[in-house]
Amino acid sequence: MPESMEQTIEILLVDDHTLFREGVSRLLGTEPAFKVVACGSIKEALAVLRQRQIDIVLLDFDLGQRDGTRFVRLAKEQGFGGKILVVTAGVEEREAAELIRCGISGIFMKHNSAALLGQGIRDVMAGKVWFDQELLQATMHGSAPLPESQSERFTQRERQVLSYVLEGLANKEIAARIGVSEARLRQPLQQLFSKTGVHTRGQLVRIALEQYNDQL
Repeated sequence: MPESMEQTIEILLVDDHTLFREGVSRLLGTEPAFKVVACGSIKEALAVLRQRQIDIVLLDFDLGQRDGTRFVRLAKEQGFGGKILVVTAGVEEREAAELIRCGISGIFMKHNSAALLGQGIRDVMAGKVWFDQELLQATMHGSAPLPESQSERFTQRERQVLSYVLEGLANKEIAARIGVSEARLRQPLQQLFSKTGVHTRGQLVRIALEQYNDQL
């Protein structure tokens, strides 16, 4: 799709560091498809969500005396149904696990490039997840698996597909990895959604983190 016809993505950037907030807003603002509004506190961010339609929130995890988990919960309580991508300099495994359980779509590390952030936004809006793989693996290894009788719900193919979902691969890429067509890939994906009772890839990550890390 030509850039001029690309659908506008309404972005809310929440970060209490003015220099970072202004710099990222300026860089993302050069993208024709991105429309950015920025604020520096949870209170301001919640007010913005009440006043305008936001597609994705770029959320700093460390917001002074409060953390991003509180914002995620409050935003969902007031009805926000968009995507949340945590943008952070660092987060502990237990904190990452809690964020995933709260329903975020990814964790983007601040040491990455602004260009990569733009790609992360597009991927998340397309339904993919975006997680730093080292952080995700550490988080999963730190989570307690369920008993074996409960961890056999997935077939070998389903576990294979789920592992690639965790890597953030698109359907076309997963299909190529396992040697099937995209149409054939829909079956194990739908089985994963059906068996776990979820509807998004972000929710699949949460299920894998909580229940199946020993199988991946």
